Amino acid sequence: MERYEEIEQTITKRYRKEIWKKFIKGISEYEMIKEGDKIAVCMSGGKDSMLMAKCFQELKKHRKMNFEIVFIVMNPGYNQQNKQQIISNSELLNIPIKMFETDIFSRVVNIEDNPCYLCARMRRGYLYEEAKKYGCNKIALGHHFNDVIETILMGIFYGSQVQTMMPKVCSTSHPGMELIRPLYFIKEEDIERWRDKNNLKFIECACKFTEEYTLNNEKEEQSKRQEMKKLIKEMKKQYDNIDINIFNSVQNVNLDTIISYRREDKFYHFLDDYGKGKLDEKSKV
Repeated sequence: MERYEEIEQTITKRYRKEIWKKFIKGISEYEMIKEGDKIAVCMSGGKDSMLMAKCFQELKKHRKMNFEIVFIVMNPGYNQQNKQQIISNSELLNIPIKMFETDIFSRVVNIEDNPCYLCARMRRGYLYEEAKKYGCNKIALGHHFNDVIETILMGIFYGSQVQTMMPKVCSTSHPGMELIRPLYFIKEEDIERWRDKNNLKFIECACKFTEEYTLNNEKEEQSKRQEMKKLIKEMKKQYDNIDINIFNSVQNVNLDTIISYRREDKFYHFLDDYGKGKLDEKSKV
């Protein structure tokens, strides 16, 4: 048995409950794939997107519908070591990647205000454009369960709003294109266990900012997402299901107990219907 085949078996057998079933659940519950789709599986070279690529390969083997996949890797300006690491891992895992070059890192390196936000937007735009070249109608990104709940808390603490990272999104700048997140239910710790079980080494975020923060031992302090990771970790010591409850909170929103909310260009305030008999009895005193 080839090495990549052994790794594939850990996904569908050893980590069937933690990874494979949750991958299938995300795709099924949120209707991420439809008959005739052509999906660009976008790989950054990290553990999450590499696992996602392997899951898609397994899905093709057991497919219940007709769809196509292409594995694309954008090089936004990685150093040669990181670039070679991605290529070597792709060969090891038997993933036929298509790599294309951009200069994103050099274009944002001197920007002081929100360089990470700008970098993310530019990378997504390039991925959409590259996916269209291959005739794809969807791109798949490797965001996982932890990314989702961290985003919820970041929105509350730093954005003053209740929001979440959606399982799929229709692109407004690229008509006909859609973004999906098949790892939506998979926890990061389970991805790490899969990686370590197979003795795999993947790149981390390899931008110039990360390299600088790592050298100065300041990376963790510079990242609000890292703050959320630490907070959730501490909270889980008191209540192990706290992460699940955070996730469920955006699935069980009771609008009768929300002061105000907006949907597209419309704004709603509880006073709009107050005293008109439209409020649930449970919200009254």
